[in-house]
Amino acid sequence: MNLSSLKPAEGSIKTRKRIGRGPGSGLGGTSTRGHKGAKSRSGYSKKIGFEGGQMPIQRRLPKFGFKNINRVEYKAINISTLQQLAEAKQLTTIGLDELINAGFISTSQLVKILGNGTLTAKLAVEAHAFSKSAEAAIQAAGGTAVKLYKE
Repeated sequence: MNLSSLKPAEGSIKTRKRIGRGPGSGLGGTSTRGHKGAKSRSGYSKKIGFEGGQMPIQRRLPKFGFKNINRVEYKAINISTLQQLAEAKQLTTIGLDELINAGFISTSQLVKILGNGTLTAKLAVEAHAFSKSAEAAIQAAGGTAVKLYKE
């Protein structure tokens, strides 16, 4: 065996079909495109959602709903989570930096504290919004709820 005698395995290599090379090839004429119509022409590309002339689904179905451009999206964090964080790290104040370091939020998210769970630690909590029950629970435990302004 030497380099000049190497060949690929039998049947593993297939030559591509060369169309549009005259009548002698057997693949000239319409070049496997059939007769007439948009698909036989050069430069044909079907529009997105085209259904062969049938009224497309995006035009048959009515539009509904809207996106409120003034919507404010908050990341919800319960007071039970604040309690666990305070116990684990021995914190007295919980602000955005502590929540980011703990991995609960990213730097761009707004935070809303919700009242699910129980809070026993006396905490000063800083967030963008508080539910009434969360604010009451924080104050009942002797802490303070400080609202931050949205940037």
